[in-house]
Order: sequence, then structure tokens, then C-alpha cells
Amino acid sequence: MRPTHRRQLRRVLTAAVATALVGATVALVATPAEAAARITVRNDRGGNQADSTYQTKLTLSGTGFQVVRGGFGGVYVMFGWVKDANSGSWKPSKGGHTGDDYRYIPDAENADANKGYLKFVAFPGSSTAADANAVLSASGGFSVDLTIPGPVFTSVDRDGTAHEVDCRKVTCGVITIGAHGVINGANETFTPVRFGNVYGDSAPPSSTPDPSPNADNDSTTGGSTTGGAAPGPGATDGSAPPSSPVVPTKRAGKPTLTVDRDTATPGHALAFTSSGLTPGEQVLAILDDGIVAIGPMVAGVSGEVAGLIQLPVDLAAGTHELRLTGAASGTAVTELFPVRSAETSTATPASDTTTDGGWGAPQAFLAFAALVFAGALVAVILRLLRRRRAPRKPQTTVPAAGVAP
Repeated sequence: MRPTHRRQLRRVLTAAVATALVGATVALVATPAEAAARITVRNDRGGNQADSTYQTKLTLSGTGFQVVRGGFGGVYVMFGWVKDANSGSWKPSKGGHTGDDYRYIPDAENADANKGYLKFVAFPGSSTAADANAVLSASGGFSVDLTIPGPVFTSVDRDGTAHEVDCRKVTCGVITIGAHGVINGANETFTPVRFGNVYGDSAPPSSTPDPSPNADNDSTTGGSTTGGAAPGPGATDGSAPPSSPVVPTKRAGKPTLTVDRDTATPGHALAFTSSGLTPGEQVLAILDDGIVAIGPMVAGVSGEVAGLIQLPVDLAAGTHELRLTGAASGTAVTELFPVRSAETSTATPASDTTTDGGWGAPQAFLAFAALVFAGALVAVILRLLRRRRAPRKPQTTVPAAGVAP
């Protein structure tokens, strides 16, 4: 084979291999990187503050959240305080716990009983989507309204202890975490919200002043990083606090609490009913040492309360305790109940699930096909080179008839 031909063949081989490798690389990285989860806050006047005197409804727009199609749970969106927004040490994925590292205003986790203080955004196709306030879009976006009762709220620690949070002294804002006990660091955010004079001298529609209006509009704000409690007095129906608190009447009898044990499965909503509480008082429901809490619920005219509390998906099988506590009377009633283990785990770790914006089966197939093609092409060209380099057999000249060799 001539040197010129060999050089040309080598150039063809190099170009073919490079083309195949580029194709494989494109298949691997063609999908754009996921944007970080982010929350945008807007009030009904177009700003991003909450009012220091009146209840404020904030419209929250989320973008860049991780989507797990058909995954259990989704995202909780709530208002509260975090211990260290800049380092992110408050996050559940980094070991953060309710009461110690972050506090928030609790609320019912299903859309039917929700008062607006906490919102549940489900993954598309999730078994929990029916209870959600919204569903994540394919690109990881959502929009919900969140009610802020004022700059002061009461949270509930893991041990059931009530704790007051004053957002005029600490930085409060919108918190998002994985829902239903599923920890997901990609969807943990904290977006600070300042308090100020949003409505001026005129009250917003259907609102009345807080019985303890703030003397000033001071607030401390911090930088945005990636993220129960009870609302202000009388704000249990989603409206602004009334001018005077409701005075509970006498307790209706001996308190009782009944748990629907058929619903006592990890990841499911546990149903419960109670009677004999003080009519009209606020009641908190707390599971074990505060791993889940909802409220406040308002006892009916006969001292009755009914509710649903979401059991964490990783809740251990065995005996657990549900405790109801009246905020005004201090009445507490408990019920022990067994939790059976789930037959199959419905929670899929986000790292093991194909999500929107990730490397799925089509990209993997294209990359594999490109590499196979490159290997086959190299083998064919090397085979041709070996054939060209093989020595030629000497030609035998046959003498003409009658001519001596």
C-alpha cells in the first residue's frame, strides 16, 4: 500500500472515530441542566411584602423544582422561620428538625380541610395528587396562594411544646420541603419575606385589624437560600383575626379520642375523631413526639373535632401515640394505636428516579448506539489496513511455446 494511501486512510479513520465519539457525547449532555428551585412572592398589591397589621395573601410561583413522575408526595409550601438560612443547615436533608432548625405554621395537608397556611404540591401522577392544592408541571413549576396571618405566629415543636415566633425579630419567609415524610434536598428552599405597610391606611377587603397590631414595621431580612405552628388568634377560617377572641364555653364532657386503625399505614392519612373538648377552642393534633402535627382545629359546638393527619412514609411499624391538646383549656387526650408496615414502599428516592431534565432511556440508547457504531467502524477499517499490508505473491511468467525458459 502506498504511503499516500495510508495517510488518507488514517485521516478517514480519525475523522470517523471523532464523529462517533462526538455523537455519544452529545447524547449524554444534550439535555440542559436543571435550574435550581426558586420561589417568587407577590402580594395582591404587586409587591413582595406581607402586611404588619393585616392578614396578607401571597401568590407564590415556583420554578425549577425537581419532578418525580408518579412519585409519592411532592412539596410542602409553608411560611415560617429557619435557623441558618445562609448555610442551609436547617434543611431536613442536612439533618434539620422541626422546632430546632425551622418552625412553620401548620395546617391540614389535604386540600379539602386546608385553611391556606400550608399548601401541598403533588408530583404529577402521584397517588397523593387528589389531596393536593396543586400539581407540579413537567418543567417543575407551580402556583399557589399562601395566607400570612401576621408577623407573629405560634409553632409547635417536636415534643408538642408551643413556641411563639416574632418575624419582626427574626427572618421569616416561605419554606419548601419534601412532602409526606419524603426528604428531597433538591426541593428545599427558603425565600425571605419582609413585613411592612402593604395596605396603607385602608384595610384590605374582608379584613379587620389584628387585636395586637405592631407598633412598628421593623423586620430583619437575609439572603435567599435553598428550604407546626398555629396561626394568629382567631385566624382559623382563613380570614383576618377578629377584633375580640372567641371565649370558649364549658367543656362538653369527658374527652375521648378515636383513631381509624384501618388507615394506620405509613404514607397514608390517619383519620381521627374526638369529643368532649371545650366548644370553640383551638385544638392541636400531635403524632408521637411531634414528628407530625396539624392545627389549629376548632372544636365544634358540642366539643367535637375530626381530622386527618398524614403518617410519614418511613414511620416504623409498631405502637404509636396521637395526642390532642386544647390551646385554651390545656385539656389533653391521647390514643395509642398500632401501625402496620406497608406491603411495598411507595417512596422512590429522587436520586434513583428518572426526573424531568435528567438522563433518561432515549439518551442512554443514543449514547450506546453511537459507541457501538464507532467500535464497528474501527474494526472494519483496521481489517482493511491489514489486507492492504499483506505481501503480494510473485507473479509467474509462462514462456511462449517453443521458447526455452
